[in-house]
Amino acid sequence: MSFDIALQVRRGPRTIACSFATGTGITALCGPSGAGKSSVLAAIAGLLAPTQGHVVAGGATLFDSARGIAVPAQHRACGLVFQDLRLFPHLGVEANLRYGERRAPPARRVIEFADAVRLLDIGHLLARRPATLSGGEAQRVAIGRALLSGPRFMLLDEPLAALDVRLRDGVIDLIARIHRQFDLPMILVSHAPDDVARLADHVVMLGQDPASAWSAPRTGTASEGCAG
Repeated sequence: MSFDIALQVRRGPRTIACSFATGTGITALCGPSGAGKSSVLAAIAGLLAPTQGHVVAGGATLFDSARGIAVPAQHRACGLVFQDLRLFPHLGVEANLRYGERRAPPARRVIEFADAVRLLDIGHLLARRPATLSGGEAQRVAIGRALLSGPRFMLLDEPLAALDVRLRDGVIDLIARIHRQFDLPMILVSHAPDDVARLADHVVMLGQDPASAWSAPRTGTASEGCAG
């Protein structure tokens, strides 16, 4: 099983409750704006503390309120790609990638630097700064930095939202290729049905109330539901 998630997260006066279990493949976390998709992702990554529940990713228990387990974010081996990418603006592309590489213990490394540059087709960008990159180029660099960090799983928060159709196709193909090549469990936050249909093996829907929660796994089996 790739993910076994059951958590509650407080955001101001709201409680976001989410519970799902998925098998191998890419899991899409969907729902309307404000439903709590990014909050759930942040809780899985360890950037937001749930009030209760558990987070199991790739067989590793990262959080369990009943057992007193709370693995710090920096030790979760999570390849996280933020919606706003968060590339370091004062560093060039190569230095941003090397930052991810330095976080990967040798035993956990999934790809070497030169291979990542070839896979992402970003060799011509290495000397440039993030501010000079197009949206698609910056997205590739952010994915590369996450991949070089030696992740056990990847979380991608709206990785296609700011891209036009041509660039979206390229990044969709890249995400699918990374999943196939490295067999990394992934959760993808998206509000675009077409993107979900092309990428996701499992779909988890966050609704504004429990009655609107539904799931539609494309392959395998899953028990999923969320409310925010």
